[in-house]
Amino acid sequence: MNRYKLVHVTQFKYDGPVSESYNELRLRPRHDECQSCLSFRITTNPNAKAIGHQDFYGNWVHLFHILPEHRYLRVESEAVILVHPQPPAPRSTFTLAELSAMEDDLADEYFDWINPSKYCPQMPSVDELVRQSEAESDGTVQGFVEAASLLIYKNFRYQPGATHVHSSVADCLETRSGVCQDFSHLLLSLLRTRGVPARYVSGYLVPRQAADEQAAMERVIGGLASHAWVQAWVPGAGWIGLDPTVGQFVEEQHIRIAYGRDYGDVPPVRGVYKGHAGQSLSVDVLVRPALDDEGTAVLEETAAVPPPEPDEGLYKQQQQQQQ
Repeated sequence: MNRYKLVHVTQFKYDGPVSESYNELRLRPRHDECQSCLSFRITTNPNAKAIGHQDFYGNWVHLFHILPEHRYLRVESEAVILVHPQPPAPRSTFTLAELSAMEDDLADEYFDWINPSKYCPQMPSVDELVRQSEAESDGTVQGFVEAASLLIYKNFRYQPGATHVHSSVADCLETRSGVCQDFSHLLLSLLRTRGVPARYVSGYLVPRQAADEQAAMERVIGGLASHAWVQAWVPGAGWIGLDPTVGQFVEEQHIRIAYGRDYGDVPPVRGVYKGHAGQSLSVDVLVRPALDDEGTAVLEETAAVPPPEPDEGLYKQQQQQQQ
């Protein structure tokens, strides 16, 4: 049974006091026919109550604020997720020519998933990748999206630090390198340029425990941080998950958190604060099987990114202000 415990820890350190911190989280896994979120909780330090709602795309959003002065902020989410086995999707024979004839209808029904977005613009430099993917496909829409994903996997190098969170598709094309966010944005640009509806997916990759090279790469990619991939809409097959970073279809190793036009719609943690202090950020992710010896799901304290001991006087002052 594919049941996992997920812990995501984000910690901010400020080089001076800040206050009136308002934060938005997208950390709760989606709950649908493909996966069940069995339990979920958010804790913060300094302590704050998070209030949840669903956004336009059905993603869970939690909001919290901290008004008193503070010099650090730790946000920890814990979840137990059950990933359901899915039968193989029927292979679609819908052709690219038939897709082109649906252009007007698709533009209306899938407006957000087919138009350019901030991180996924239409660029002349993407056109060559579109032509190459089409040439390497079998002429069907499904063959095209598979060829496009494999093209990125084979021709772009996974290199942490080569880009940053606000890097563009142009940066990825220039360096021929990047991380999962960059490759997902590039694939989205490629698919949308050809008229295929596609959306950005944020979540986590559960590394396999095998000893082969692919499993080792999965542990590097998915073992310490959030992950991102793409879902493309294929007539006759529905939404198909594609992961251009690991070069495979999305399987039961992928835990979905949120859908968006691009990363800008679904950052795990986003916020503002009052003050002139700079900040440093650290993130850690733990994903592991979530069954004890009796087959029961448990939530335990995590050792991921333990916060350093704060100044005792400041900590007591913050606690008093919150009461």
